Amino acid sequence: MTAETFHTPIAFDLVAVGVGSLQGAMYAAGFKRIDLLGVAIIGIATGIGGGFLRDILLNVSPAAFANNWYLVTAVGAAFVGMLLPRLLRRVDPVITLFDALSLGMFAAIGATKALALGLPVVPALFIGVISGVGGGVVRDVILNIPIALMHVGSLYAFAALAGVGVLATLILVFNVPVFIAGIACVVVTTLLRLLAVRFGWSLPEQRALSRLQLRKQKQVEAVIEEALHTGVLTVPITLPDLDSFAKENQAGDESSPKHGRHGESRDDPKTV
Repeated sequence: MTAETFHTPIAFDLVAVGVGSLQGAMYAAGFKRIDLLGVAIIGIATGIGGGFLRDILLNVSPAAFANNWYLVTAVGAAFVGMLLPRLLRRVDPVITLFDALSLGMFAAIGATKALALGLPVVPALFIGVISGVGGGVVRDVILNIPIALMHVGSLYAFAALAGVGVLATLILVFNVPVFIAGIACVVVTTLLRLLAVRFGWSLPEQRALSRLQLRKQKQVEAVIEEALHTGVLTVPITLPDLDSFAKENQAGDESSPKHGRHGESRDDPKTV
């Protein structure tokens, strides 16, 4: 395993933390009944959440607490994102670019840090992905909403996994220096994330194993859609086939005996 960790200048780390806090605060500002302090806390948690989860899983001191500037940057970016949401939405492509870069940097730092501590390859890749996407997960947990990472999206976690996969291959198979492998991880993750946003790429949605269940679900969705447009809820009722029902009754009448033995009618009184 590698004994070296991919390092970036602290300015890059602060940019990654700031972008995460900015996006977290902008996201939280769109929710009602959240005060200023709540928005700030969500922004800060989004910015430092990935690195914090990484260090907890690795059982090391959190990097965000080792330097004053991490929390200062997270707090400042959170307040900016909270106070200027409309202005920042106009530069959304720039924020998306920085977000993709921070995703790759955090993933590279997390994976190489795990490898340097002696973790096997698969857990190291897992730590790298958690480091990259952990901020968004923490944000959704605090907001008590479905975690966006678990739903159909634009390859956010997959981009991080592809990047750390390239990093691990270059380091462990081709003995490439950690810094070069880390740069490759950042480039692969950033490009894949930006292309996914541009073209709407996503992993396929899971489907029900039973076709019958899927068909029933589509029928229910069609009924709900029709009710939303017409204001009338029509419950589909499967009626029996009347022709088949009539034929079955006719066959039953023919098969039932109308007369007794020796041609005597059952309705006629017997002759003594």
